[in-house]
Amino acid sequence: MMDASASPHESGAFDLSSYLNAKSQQVQEALDHILKTPPNPDARICQAMRYALMSGGKRLRPALCMAACETVGGDAAAAMPAACALEMIHTYSLIHDDLPAMDNDTLRRGRPTCHVAFDEATAILAGDALLTMAFETLSSPAIRKTDKLAIWLDVISMIATAAGVRGMVEGQMRDMLAEHQPSLALAELEALHRLKTGALIEASVCSGAAIGNGAPEQITCLREYARHIGLAFQITDDILDVEGDPHIMGKSAGSDQSRCKATYPSLLGLAASKQKASDLVTHAVRLLSPFDEAAAPLRAIAQYIVIRKK
Repeated sequence: MMDASASPHESGAFDLSSYLNAKSQQVQEALDHILKTPPNPDARICQAMRYALMSGGKRLRPALCMAACETVGGDAAAAMPAACALEMIHTYSLIHDDLPAMDNDTLRRGRPTCHVAFDEATAILAGDALLTMAFETLSSPAIRKTDKLAIWLDVISMIATAAGVRGMVEGQMRDMLAEHQPSLALAELEALHRLKTGALIEASVCSGAAIGNGAPEQITCLREYARHIGLAFQITDDILDVEGDPHIMGKSAGSDQSRCKATYPSLLGLAASKQKASDLVTHAVRLLSPFDEAAAPLRAIAQYIVIRKK
């Protein structure tokens, strides 16, 4: 849930805190329903999946998906299967990212990471299961019966591409290979970030717009918006790893430096990194100018990205 006192923004009367809290609650209820559907929801693997998935978090990707759907005139409820799938994929990536073989983190969302709370093998399988369940959700019988089947096939392709070797997985691989490489060029770091973090954020926005029957030119505009905020999000993550409060973030700080990771602060310094993130958000908000007040949530989310504390 988002703390209103920690999320000021400049979009006038729009209440971003209430908006995100409402969307988070809707997603939480939908995820809870999905997790109760396996044959044995009390099995150890299901407990690990629930532990990781229902432990809070910003639910930013589902919110972006539903907000984009609303921006083009759609009903946010129609985007809920995609919103849930995106959160499951994001959570699976966090479980695997925290593993000893990768970042070896012991704290996530203010609690022991999945492999610490259970064990490494269970955490791996919980991540695998969440990724698979995401695509079960995207291809459910209800969706297969809809008259928008072609759109949903496009959404499935979009999300799968963003999550896989053409997106997040390749970005994570590049991130690991970039450790102990201080000579990594800025262009290479940007490409890494756009894959590791930006691809799924882009898919979140574009899938929501597609489900809302957005016109091609609207989706193109929103794709550019998403590319800008996706990079700004990861730059802000890099900054928070340097100067963030672990008690607020719910995870340890300083891990990038300890693992000798290439980051924006390490290449540009903190001040220039903050300016870069701010410039990206300013451009992202300008890209929303063709849209009316229905885009207020997307504007506010863009501004929130660079002032968040976790």
